Amino acid sequence: MIIYGLNTCTVSQRARKTLEAAGHEVTFRDIREEPMSEAEWAELISEFGDALVDRKSNDWRMLSDWLKHSEVEDQLAAKPKLMLRPVIRDGDSLYLGWSEDVERALVAS
Repeated sequence: MIIYGLNTCTVSQRARKTLEAAGHEVTFRDIREEPMSEAEWAELISEFGDALVDRKSNDWRMLSDWLKHSEVEDQLAAKPKLMLRPVIRDGDSLYLGWSEDVERALVAS
């Protein structure tokens, strides 16, 4: 299982701790330290679309109007921190965020 997020993101940290406590072998990838490739971004955007961008974040609010109205690919390339976190890969399945539904699905598996 791979968690894509930020080391400084409390939600990503909580997801990691919960999954490790449930016995999952977790690899954590900080997307700032180890940037995503274009192919990786394309896969996530194909799966989640616009939902991949966290429009409630301060980083989103600080974007220029031009970038706010650009494509998701351009927004994430310019500022990877805009990704809604965490993104969790469990085999062939991808999950976005750390909601009760995501936690239930992954901890029960």
